[in-house]
This record gives sequence, C-alpha cells and structure tokens, in this order.
Amino acid sequence: MDKKAFMWLFFGLSGRISRSVYFLGNIFAGLFPLFAFYRLSLLPEGADTESGWALFFLVSAVIAIWSQLALGVKRFHDFGRPGIFAASLFIPVISILVFVALCLYPGDEDTNEYGKVTNEPQ
Repeated sequence: MDKKAFMWLFFGLSGRISRSVYFLGNIFAGLFPLFAFYRLSLLPEGADTESGWALFFLVSAVIAIWSQLALGVKRFHDFGRPGIFAASLFIPVISILVFVALCLYPGDEDTNEYGKVTNEPQ
C-alpha cells in the first residue's frame, strides 16, 4: 500500500471500503493507543517517562478516533448511506451494534453515488 492510499484509508472521508478493510483498519487504528495505554499502566507513578507515554497515548487516541470516523464514513458510503451516520459509532452501547452491523452488512455490488469500486481512493 502506498502512502497516498494509506492516508486516504485512515484520514479521507470520500469513497467506499469493504467489510474486511473496515474491520482490519479499526483493529490497526486501535493498536497504537492500546499499546501506549499498556506501557503507561506498567510505569510506577511519578516515573520520568510517564508524561511521554501519556502524550503518546493522547495523540494516538485522537488519531485513532479520527481514523475510526473516516473508516465508518467510507463503510456507510459502501452501501449508499451518507457518512453522517458514522456519528452513531460514538454513542455508547449503540456503537457496538453499529460496528458489528458495519462488519457484517454487505455493500453495494454496483456503482453508487459514492464511487465505482471499493477500497480505492475516489
């Protein structure tokens, strides 16, 4: 995957993605804040490196949240729905149901108003 496609996948809001790309992209985006939180939890309170890991956690969490939003928008586009529905991914309890639905619900096989094919920048 080239840099342009990577940036589109995790930060762009146009186009369409398939179920598998959506699922794997969310796992990948969540690994960085999870790792930072793990490292932060291992440190004793007041350690010298605590602030560095806390900063890394915050930055990676913000990036992961944006990536999850971008992936959700493109996934909703895959079955012809507007990207605003991706906001439902941030409502407690409902977000779990929406995530599972986006991982299981098949997209449009044909061209729709959001693009011709899935998994490519538009």
